[in-house]
Amino acid sequence: MSITEPRRVLVTGAGGFTGRYVCEALEAAGHRVVLPAERFDLADAAGLRDSLAQAEFDDVIHLAAISFVGHADPTDFYRVNTAGTTNLLEAIQASGRDVARVILASSANIYGNNPVSPIEEEAAPAPVNHYATSKVAMELMARQWRDRLPLVVTRPFNYTGRGQGNQFLVPKIVDHFLRREPVIELGNIDVTRDFSDVRDVAAIYVQLLSAPAGTVVNICSGVGRSLRSILDHCREVSGHDIEVRVNPAFVRADEIRELVGSDRRLAGLIGQGMRRPFGETLEWMLEADGHFPT
Repeated sequence: MSITEPRRVLVTGAGGFTGRYVCEALEAAGHRVVLPAERFDLADAAGLRDSLAQAEFDDVIHLAAISFVGHADPTDFYRVNTAGTTNLLEAIQASGRDVARVILASSANIYGNNPVSPIEEEAAPAPVNHYATSKVAMELMARQWRDRLPLVVTRPFNYTGRGQGNQFLVPKIVDHFLRREPVIELGNIDVTRDFSDVRDVAAIYVQLLSAPAGTVVNICSGVGRSLRSILDHCREVSGHDIEVRVNPAFVRADEIRELVGSDRRLAGLIGQGMRRPFGETLEWMLEADGHFPT
């Protein structure tokens, strides 16, 4: 199934890293982006109901969340990611809108240290941090709405691009190369992750507006890359060498060693498409100052 008519899509977290690219992709596809009220607050249930009662929308893409695993206050993950999503779903239903799709951004972090690779959507959750646990709780909570709202749950694996904050690993590495720093302090550089380009992820969100209600799907490339290989590629592209020092403070006791997803279900929904090679993503990030927009 594909969307043939322009849609009005309410995007939460539109001002964030992913949201800005998703809004751009929606507009490029001919859809209209609908933004929540200026003082949008997932923790304010009554305010959410008022805001959505006044908005006109056909679909929702819910991206707003606390997504940095190292966030200082663990309770914020549950307040925003779990309880806040509950408030949003209640407000969507209370609005009386006949919504076509509500896309919820969960996370591949829910899989934890899964012994199987690549990871299929049927894998049991095994969260190892508060961020992942809050997303598991969000998914379980959302099941209460599956007969009332047309939900699509996405589990994005790692992705990056210009404009992502330097508290995230790849932008931190790129920033050090851009500034020609002699040394970078990192944690375990032998972990493996499934990295995608944020522009591809944004396009996938738009395409998933046509996914069947009830779908749970990984957003991933299906290819694992070590952080060591990313460092090597940055050295090659930039012509700059950098000394890597392992800082024990950056090595998490609950570190996920390998997190690579299966894109089999995703390909079945939207086709294989043309994905950017991750080396091209790194080169794009290394070309400029790393700030959105391009």
